[in-house]
Amino acid sequence: MDDSNPLDLLDYLHLKGVVRARDVEAIGIPRKYLSRLVERGQAERIGRGLYMAADAEWEPHHSLAAVAARVPHGVVCLLSALLFHELTSELPRETWLAIGATAWRPQLAPVPVRVVRFSAAALSTGVEDHLIEGVPVHITSPAKTVVDCFKFRHKIGVEIAIEALRDCRRKRACTNDELMEHAAVCRMTNVMRPYLEAVA
Repeated sequence: MDDSNPLDLLDYLHLKGVVRARDVEAIGIPRKYLSRLVERGQAERIGRGLYMAADAEWEPHHSLAAVAARVPHGVVCLLSALLFHELTSELPRETWLAIGATAWRPQLAPVPVRVVRFSAAALSTGVEDHLIEGVPVHITSPAKTVVDCFKFRHKIGVEIAIEALRDCRRKRACTNDELMEHAAVCRMTNVMRPYLEAVA
């Protein structure tokens, strides 16, 4: 890296965690400096256009940060959100990501991602913001995640949805009112009511 450059790219990588190449250019540092850091073993390319410091410690939810850095408008959902909130024993092989009904479908190879489409109302309610490895990550709340699992039960399995509901109630991660609020938004009230009564 050119020592005359006023910005220390390696310090920037340590500060931000996961960095997109275009973000580096946006602060006035040529992309070639990223390549030089990779050649020197000081940085790693973890995906197309994604970099982090080689000595950085990966957080348990590193894949969520990597996906959010590439798709900042996406919302982590379903199995990935369950895992984040510790409401499942499942270990998803992909990061589940919700996008709008008409949004451009991201191409994230080699990062494994499972994309689902939400309505505008479903995408804008029950979403929390978390900071992972310096990257802002949108994740559905525990209550919204459980409701989404019932809505997409044909994709993930009704057993997983029921387990998530039980864990959510057992850990007091949300209230019945929160569950019913999101069930109404997602038109899942009639579907979920028997299960809510069963685990009451």
